[in-house]
Amino acid sequence: MTVAVAHQVSSTSRIALAEAARQASMRRTDLAVLHVVESLDLDIAAANRSGISDEVERVLTDGGLDVAWELHLATGEENVASAILSLVDDVDAEVLVIGARRRSPVGKFLLGSVTQTLILQAEVPVLVVKDHG
Repeated sequence: MTVAVAHQVSSTSRIALAEAARQASMRRTDLAVLHVVESLDLDIAAANRSGISDEVERVLTDGGLDVAWELHLATGEENVASAILSLVDDVDAEVLVIGARRRSPVGKFLLGSVTQTLILQAEVPVLVVKDHG
């Protein structure tokens, strides 16, 4: 089993990544970093060149977190949540860590977001980490 984290380059994602690394360390398992791209023309090598791996390493180093991790890519042209859920299945995750940001009252009412879909449809526990910013 592994700990999976839905990743994008954002402050909320950095918080989720750090928590996912802590969870992986505590559970003595690996970390799967799930990143959805517009098209799979971006392979792992290109993702590394675009700075995704550097971002992950920076968060882990800054947090003093030493866990084995692997980057997994999927295309989310039509449905980002479905792409993430598919990756969760592919990596045989025991938990999915996602970040959530603050929303206005209207945003909360209209929460038709990826976050809501992941919480409701994931077949594994979902740990939601809130950005305090």
